[in-house]
Parts: sequence; C-alpha cells; structure tokens
Amino acid sequence: MKTIAYNKFGNTDVLQTLEQVKPALQSNQVLVRVKAFSINPMDWKIRKGEMKLMSGSKFPKNTGTDFAGIIDDIGSSVNGFKIGDEVFGVVKNMMKEGASSEYIAVPSSLVWKKPEKISFTQAASIPVAGTAAVTAIEKMGKINSQTMILVNGATGGFGMFLLQLLKQYNAKITAVTSTKGIAYTKKWGADKVIDYTKENVLLQKTAYDIVIDLSGKMGYKNAKQIMKPKSIFLNPTPQPIEIPTSLFKNLFTGKKHIVVLSNPNTAYTNVLLNAVSKDLDIEVNKVFPFEQYKEAYQYAEKGGYTGKIVVEIQ
Repeated sequence: MKTIAYNKFGNTDVLQTLEQVKPALQSNQVLVRVKAFSINPMDWKIRKGEMKLMSGSKFPKNTGTDFAGIIDDIGSSVNGFKIGDEVFGVVKNMMKEGASSEYIAVPSSLVWKKPEKISFTQAASIPVAGTAAVTAIEKMGKINSQTMILVNGATGGFGMFLLQLLKQYNAKITAVTSTKGIAYTKKWGADKVIDYTKENVLLQKTAYDIVIDLSGKMGYKNAKQIMKPKSIFLNPTPQPIEIPTSLFKNLFTGKKHIVVLSNPNTAYTNVLLNAVSKDLDIEVNKVFPFEQYKEAYQYAEKGGYTGKIVVEIQ
C-alpha cells in the first residue's frame, strides 16, 4: 500500500510516498480502506519540528490525523462494526501516527459510522476541527445572550464548526475574517463581522468576555488589549512552552490564557453527529487527489481559504 511519510523535519519537500505492507490488526482494531483524510495545522507544525518535544524525533513519520473510509477487516474483540461499513475517525496518537495511507489500523473506539447525508470528504473534515470547537465551547464556561465573544480567523475548519455550534447559546459573536469570508461567517452565525483587510480589531473600542484566536496570529499579549478585566483568551495553536506557563500565569491575572487541544472521543463526536443531523454545514474548500498531496499541503499552509482542505484516495 502507498503511504505518505517523511524522514526529516522540514517543509513539504520532505514528504514522500512509500510502499508499505498493510498494517496487522490488533484485537481491538479495525482496518480502514481510507477514502479521504483532511489537513490540519498540527500536521505541518509536527512536520516542521515545532512539536518535537511531544512528537519525538524518530523517523519515518506519517502525516494526517482524521480520515473517512470503509472497514476492510475487524479485530476479534470488535463489536458494533462490520466489514463494508462507511466510517470516519482519527488515529490514536497524532504525534506519532498518520492517516495518510491507503489502509490504516485504528482502535474501534476512535471510529464512528459516517452519516449517509455527508460525503467521505466532509466526514474526514469533522474529528479534529469539530472536536476542537466542542472543546473550546466547554472551556468557555457559562455562555448567555450577554456574552461577548470574538473569533479571530473565523472561516477555517475550526471556525466553521465553532460559529455554528455557538449559535444555540445566543451569545454576541464577532468574527474576524477577510473580505471573501464575510458571507460565510454571517451564514454560520456571526452577529458582527470585522474585515481584517480593512480594519484592525485591536483598535476597536469593544471589550470581550472571550477571545479565541484561530489564526494563531493575534496572541495573548495583543488580545489583552481588547479583553475585559475578567475574561478568557482561548489558544488552540499553542507553542509547547505555553501549555505549562499559561497555567501558572493564570493564578495572578483576571485575563485567563487557556490552551485548547483537540482530543476526539465519542462524547464530543456525538455532539457533532447531532449537529450533522440538523444540517450542520461542512464546507470543503478544495479536494486534492492523493498524487497531489504536496500541493494540498502547500495550499493549506498558505491559509486564506474557507472551510477544510481534504486529500482523496481513489
């Protein structure tokens, strides 16, 4: 089978296609013939060596975390699935494993049946970004109609899920995006939109209860300028050092810096599946064939697109 891997940290030029044997199944695993896998910022953070404290430096490494496909085989202790089921899911350890292969073996607890109403490319877009959105809302605490929330970089995959899931809380949501993303943020539930190509959100006079920086470009230091005395800054793209230091600094300030990490599980996925049943919009911006995976990662890393980028395996 074909798989995408790399033997050193670097840009997309280190990615290569390798031939490997199909993975052997453990009793609690299912073998999935992958139809699509999505691209997430963590993929290139790991590949560039930015997360080596967590990923280690052992090569070769694979890429990709969430996927959709068809069950090709099942382990002896697996219940609830059968060969031929259409599923989506995640690899067990995104720091050390990858979904960018024609076949992958994963625990059945990290696989869920794909709703018929969505495509493989849409299903592959759900786990990482969707779970991050559910986690972020959980970290926000009590949200009501008076809660002022700023979503910076609101039209990527994370923002797509977050804006739609936040609508049920009737919070006052301001989204920061580019001109071409305005229509999407309004469709997904933003009450106010700031076009960053025309306005600097840090120069606005509004103060927020919650600021979430999905772009990774604002940072806690800048965000404090537009935060209320008692407020929350949510950081889904932390540097490794920020994970422990934010906990310590939060002891001494009313403006809390909270790290958001995606950890897909059945409870979070059920929230997302419920949203899918109610016509959650999953925008796949562009689908690349497997042979063009380098172009897919280059396109994703440039940013500026709406929704998710997915690689499809025929």
